[in-house]
Amino acid sequence: MLRDPQNERMIPQEKHLQIGSLLFEGVDQIDLTGPFEVLSRIPNSTYRIFGKAAETVRDLNGLRLTPDAVLADAPQLDVLHVPGGSGQEALMDDEEVLGWIRRQAAGATCVFSVCTGALVLGAAGLLKGRRATSHWSAFDLLPYFGAIPVNERVVVDGDMVFAAGVTAGIDGALRVAAELRGVEVAQTIQLYLVYAPEPPFDAGTPESAPPAILARAKKAVEGLTTRREATARRVAERLGLTLTFQGQRQGPTDS
Repeated sequence: MLRDPQNERMIPQEKHLQIGSLLFEGVDQIDLTGPFEVLSRIPNSTYRIFGKAAETVRDLNGLRLTPDAVLADAPQLDVLHVPGGSGQEALMDDEEVLGWIRRQAAGATCVFSVCTGALVLGAAGLLKGRRATSHWSAFDLLPYFGAIPVNERVVVDGDMVFAAGVTAGIDGALRVAAELRGVEVAQTIQLYLVYAPEPPFDAGTPESAPPAILARAKKAVEGLTTRREATARRVAERLGLTLTFQGQRQGPTDS
């Protein structure tokens, strides 16, 4: 279990940390590279990116990315980072990847998902009873995997950290850094990154975006959202899960 960053550390500073991110075709690169900027700067740690194969893949907009090593060569990780992106769909039935995630999660100090990476964790059977979040377009799918949706930018539940989507991965990674190495370490990383967002528009959430913009954004991902829901239903059946909200849902009903 992760500690409270204000309390005594559970992980000694002298312990070397193994930190790894999953890379796959169709990842959203900032789900990967945003947290990379933070996680790769955690003191006394090794950060690497792992993929099913050694070949270069493309992110959902075509950016080329190359893993450091294949899944089979990964050591037991202290921090497992699972990003999201449209390529998440292909992983939902990929037992090689799901099995690797389950094995790594069993021995990790922290499992950290960004965006629809939470759905991949769900397909691996890791979300049952967990408070979690995801991208607004996939938020309603979390209960299919037994999770309790929480409409917050970063959600921490025991040894798992969930970031809502895309840029929220930076916030989540800073939270991970604070819980592993202390608040001052996380603040130092944040300062180096000059991470002090001042967005030009207040349109970054479904609640704050103008209705017309929200409707347009939903329309743009309508096909993917439909496919994701069908996949979630099928995977939930495979996992033997029944969709029940039981009054626990916390978040917008129109996401």
